[in-house]
Amino acid sequence: MYAVIKTGGKQYKVSEGDKLVVEKVSGEPGDVIALDQVLMVSGDSGVTVGSPLVEGAQVMAELIDVRKGDKVLVFKKRRRQNYRRTKGHRQWEALISISEIVLPGAKAKTAAKKAEPKKADEAKTAPKAEAKPKAAAKPAAKKEAAPKAEAKADAKPAAKKAAASKGDDLTQITGIGPAYAKKLNEAGVTSFAQIAAMKAADLDALDEKVPGVKAKADNDGWVKAAKELAKS
Repeated sequence: MYAVIKTGGKQYKVSEGDKLVVEKVSGEPGDVIALDQVLMVSGDSGVTVGSPLVEGAQVMAELIDVRKGDKVLVFKKRRRQNYRRTKGHRQWEALISISEIVLPGAKAKTAAKKAEPKKADEAKTAPKAEAKPKAAAKPAAKKEAAPKAEAKADAKPAAKKAAASKGDDLTQITGIGPAYAKKLNEAGVTSFAQIAAMKAADLDALDEKVPGVKAKADNDGWVKAAKELAKS
């Protein structure tokens, strides 16, 4: 028994027990996913070809790993222009194992499920213990210092506070639109100064949170543009 499935814009011929590398799919290692884009399936009753898909057929697969593939080098050259550029790219991919091929009208023995969170993830999601109340300051000098500190904080202009809370408008940098700016803000990048201070290692770390950001930053010159905007 075998089936032809489509995922990530590519077609694969699979059988039960096969392990193959496909384009990145959503999920965590250990999840069981259902691939329902079945183009053709072959069973005991013969071959069924879809138009374009076989209704009711699906392929159950276990997600083993989500990783980056081998590096691909892209070299560009323009003759007589002294122009040469070399860039590397690693595409996200998923390693899956085919658990079951479900024929039309049949019930899947393997149900789709999500892997249980690891202990490290549970520790992150666990609520923090309530902080113990601090003891009141005994010396009167500390009590007097508190109102002074509050008065200094209140003396700051409200405009600066509002600007600090909103952060810079990252869409002023070429290549960053509103949607991409939102992703960067969610990753903790909110100002031109942060982008201007980024090194290669910082871009690699940010690329893990927002895939493809390093290539865009290199192509559009984000760091250089952020330095100029931060000065102004």
